[in-house]
Amino acid sequence: METNKRSPLIFIFLTVFIDLLSVGIVVPLLPYYVKLIEQADTSWLTSNRALIVGALAASYALFQFLFSPVLGALSDRFGRRPVLLISLAGTGVSYIIFGIADQLLPLGIGVVLAVLFFARIMDGITGANISTAQAYIADVTKPEDRAKGLGLIGAAFGMGFMLGPAIGGLLSTISLSTPAFVAAALTFANVIFGFFRLPESLPVERRTQVPFRKMNPISRLNGVVRNTDIRPLLLGALLINFAFAGLQNNFAVFSDIRFGLGPTENAFMFAFIGLMAVLMQGFLLRKLLPRFGEPRLAVMGLGLMTFGFAMIAAASDAWMLYPALGVLAAGSGMATPSITSLISRSVAPEAQGSILGGVQSFNSLMMVAGPLFAGVIFDLIGPAAPYVSGALIVSAAGAVITNAVRNQLAAPRQPVPVAPSLEVEQNPV
Repeated sequence: METNKRSPLIFIFLTVFIDLLSVGIVVPLLPYYVKLIEQADTSWLTSNRALIVGALAASYALFQFLFSPVLGALSDRFGRRPVLLISLAGTGVSYIIFGIADQLLPLGIGVVLAVLFFARIMDGITGANISTAQAYIADVTKPEDRAKGLGLIGAAFGMGFMLGPAIGGLLSTISLSTPAFVAAALTFANVIFGFFRLPESLPVERRTQVPFRKMNPISRLNGVVRNTDIRPLLLGALLINFAFAGLQNNFAVFSDIRFGLGPTENAFMFAFIGLMAVLMQGFLLRKLLPRFGEPRLAVMGLGLMTFGFAMIAAASDAWMLYPALGVLAAGSGMATPSITSLISRSVAPEAQGSILGGVQSFNSLMMVAGPLFAGVIFDLIGPAAPYVSGALIVSAAGAVITNAVRNQLAAPRQPVPVAPSLEVEQNPV
């Protein structure tokens, strides 16, 4: 009986873990797919390589943003189980398509690029099931246990982000397509597990037909923009995510161009970022919060992030990237959850879900804009440009956040318990 109760949560954990694992496996490999296409000696591709990598990453994020409320609405109408299983199966298919892309080079560069973009867009659509996974947990947990249940999603994000690049880099020594096929196999294995072990969590009598207008992702942003209390905090959070999204999707191009690093070397660097983030958010943050409080941790973290971006831009040897990435990940692990919690504390309890959902939607848009911006300035200015600009953008975020929390910093500090929102933080770095 106990196993039956655990099986749904195990499936949800594996679903989110595989989503992030699969993304982590593929993202560091994108530059090398584009490099493979460059063998056709097309000057436009060679001079715009970073932009193409950014566009591939942005296409995934854009369609995930657009379809997240759609899948959520479909799960409200038809139940969580079919939406989760079908979307997960679609993710598996998208990785098979991605894996065969490099075999299509004899058909022309345009065909390969079209297949890569189609696979990323399809994965964005089917991977927009995180809100459905959250809804499933809300269905099957008591209110007092909900934060703990949602914490599974945060843990799955961190583990998937940490292990994905390392697995992708190691498997790429076999072939570029091997990581994608392994990701597909893991996904289909979870579909089979869910088919037999995942019960429906939403009874028929509780299902509703959501109006089409409520599936509009832009509508989720309106309530956030209208809330003047959180605008400065929101601006700071968006600047951070904009800068970091550019780094996350551009770094493999940067390390290849400047230091000649391949997928395996980049895999270990991405895994190092994930490990630092998990250590910070899973252990050190709990120790630091009672001593410093969220406002101070947010400002301190932004200072570390600024320094980390500058260190990457100035690195002259590959080994220098490790301390730079460590500083950056530690700073992000301090700043991002602290700012999220400050936003949560600034709104009424009954508005928590809609406001934090809107903030997450804005963050998704930054995952579209950040990689495109980083790709453009990388190609036009040079490899260091995204990291110099990242340092400037994060320092601007620091100024905004410092001004926003000045009153809180001046007020007498009370011991701060770990807020539930920290346990469900979805951005691991």
